Amino acid sequence: MQVRNTANRFGALSIGIHWVVAVAVFGLFGLGYWMVDLSYYDDWYRTAPDIHRSIGILLFMVMLLRLVWRFVSPVPRPLPNHTRFEVVAARVAHLVLYVLVFVAMVSGYLISTADGSSISVFDWFEVPSVTGQIKGMEDTAGLVHYWTTWALVVLASLHGLAAIKHHLIDRDDTLRRMLGTDRRHH
Repeated sequence: MQVRNTANRFGALSIGIHWVVAVAVFGLFGLGYWMVDLSYYDDWYRTAPDIHRSIGILLFMVMLLRLVWRFVSPVPRPLPNHTRFEVVAARVAHLVLYVLVFVAMVSGYLISTADGSSISVFDWFEVPSVTGQIKGMEDTAGLVHYWTTWALVVLASLHGLAAIKHHLIDRDDTLRRMLGTDRRHH
């Protein structure tokens, strides 16, 4: 499999980034959902948020790479059996997914840096606060983060269900293309 996308197939880099982002989004959502109920005396009280923030920052970097890669290696054209509605719905859904991922990451960053502190990414490097101390910002950013992540997970789940529908009902290569196992070898 080649690294770059072609007119008919996703390349290895696009496929890899897609699945890394998918696992990270659902993993971060699960971790975030679990960690908000931890008590001060729980062993994971500090560790879970540190992991959540670190993966979130790394995901931000991967998403920036993904955006650049979309311009360097455009996505394959839609399959011929896709209706106009499916093509437009897929484009809109992808755009909204990108927006939700970035809003979730930026709002998460603002929650963590509202007091002026930086974020340590697995003790590898620090990401400084760009806002300094802003009273109440963590509450506003927290609400945005909460609703954005729920919207992201719901839309990503619908995205996955649409791929399964294409695979099981339409019996086309939509899902196979993102797995790198499509029947077309153009």
